[in-house]
Amino acid sequence: MRRPLAPLWLARPSRFAGAAPRDAWAALAALALLLVATLLVFATPVPPAATRAPADRGDDQADVMLYETIVANVRHGGNYYAVAADAMRSGNYPLKPFVTFRLPTLAMVQATLPHALVVALLYLLAAAVAVAWYARLAPAFARPPPRIVAMALLAGGLMAFVQRDLIAFHEIWAGLFVALSLAVYRPDAWLPAVAFGLAAALIRETAGLYLALMATLAVAGGLRREALGWVVAGTVLALALACHAHGVAEVVRPLDPVSPGWSGRLGFGFFVRTMTLSTALVLAPLWLAAPLVGLALFGWAAWADPLGLRVLVLLAAYAAVLSVFGRLDTFYWGLLVAPVLLVGLAFVPDGLRDLFAAALDKRRITVKRIVR
Repeated sequence: MRRPLAPLWLARPSRFAGAAPRDAWAALAALALLLVATLLVFATPVPPAATRAPADRGDDQADVMLYETIVANVRHGGNYYAVAADAMRSGNYPLKPFVTFRLPTLAMVQATLPHALVVALLYLLAAAVAVAWYARLAPAFARPPPRIVAMALLAGGLMAFVQRDLIAFHEIWAGLFVALSLAVYRPDAWLPAVAFGLAAALIRETAGLYLALMATLAVAGGLRREALGWVVAGTVLALALACHAHGVAEVVRPLDPVSPGWSGRLGFGFFVRTMTLSTALVLAPLWLAAPLVGLALFGWAAWADPLGLRVLVLLAAYAAVLSVFGRLDTFYWGLLVAPVLLVGLAFVPDGLRDLFAAALDKRRITVKRIVR
């Protein structure tokens, strides 16, 4: 077996170090297909662009204004489900099925606390994500410069999450809690990760997929107690959704509009577009931003750490959900995983170097028999 090369940035060799040439060539071919697949973004429709004009804020941020209206009415004593139904009818939103209503968690908290305190909590949560990820990533890199690069990439993923105009947007908070859950996860200390993951799901139920994935990976790894923790969190979410469905049923009328469904089937290019719109990649031309999404996925695969595999599985799962079920107006689902995506680029140099070194390795061991 070939001895792995000394790492470039990482403290330990990448997952591809020491791979057999045949496996390395297969991985390079898969990477090439992935990068080509990211170019499908050019065949994907573009969500309506915001004009950024103050007069058009109602059109640019219709969902945000809906949530702000609900919070304001709850703050003035209204029942959450009643005021949510009225606001959704006024905005011509579908009221069926019950999942068209957001869970009341975020609205109730924001209606209880002063607005300035809610803004401060958002910034504190974003700062906690940054600190937790620095503590998690620092041992992975051998020197300060790559650590700085990794944190800059994390900041690029958090760009949309520190905008106070989006403070009423559920995916902003849920995405931060998912990122924090991943950062604090340890196989021998998983309870904080479960708690933060449950917080994300109770704000936005689509984060329930994260709970299911973590439970599945725990079972696959033989971590029974951890798996039970994730299952308990999923059970709490299921009970909350049952209560939520009952609350919605109390206010929905027979003639209220029904959602058109979630079967957009826009393909992998739609996931790539959501990632470019949800991170600092929105500042780059699409021909550059799209392949960087593919390289970020490859980077997470290259990190030889159990967390790298978990992040990769999470990103792949939400890529599948967005590709099959996402509609053009639900691109914001990508915010649930956007904070951690770009950090994967920090693992690309070692991963690529090790793959090419393994693929081009020509050394062989020749065994000769000597007859005396």
